[in-house]
Amino acid sequence: MTTFRPIQTSDIDIIVPMMQEFYSIDNYPIDIAISKALFLEFIENPHLGKAWLIYSDEEIVGYIILTFVFSFEYKGTIAFLDELYISDKARGKGIGKKALDFIHQEALSLSLKIIYLEIENHNEIAQKLYLSKDFVVHNRSLMKLTLK
Repeated sequence: MTTFRPIQTSDIDIIVPMMQEFYSIDNYPIDIAISKALFLEFIENPHLGKAWLIYSDEEIVGYIILTFVFSFEYKGTIAFLDELYISDKARGKGIGKKALDFIHQEALSLSLKIIYLEIENHNEIAQKLYLSKDFVVHNRSLMKLTLK
């Protein structure tokens, strides 16, 4: 059985090692101390978003982070599916689909207007998962400005 529990401050030491595993897939850098501080800020400020631990048969197998943005174009609050991580041992068991169904229901209950996400081009498995849950490739390109 797959269940979801909101992340609490006491979970920070559990989730950050999973973030390390997730980031290592694409060799993204991670600073443990900064990630812990960011999680504390995130949890203490509910207007920033929501995060959940994913359980399979009462064992933690991943996490979800949904961040919020206000959009005039979309007439209200939208979300960014910032991270969805499922551990290696739990992949291929339908947990990702259940997680997306859960996020869909949470988004509706929060009156969110749209959910964005970004995905690595090489991650075909994740692309198929999102497409199977009615996500579509957006006709706009994502750009970024790194502030220093």
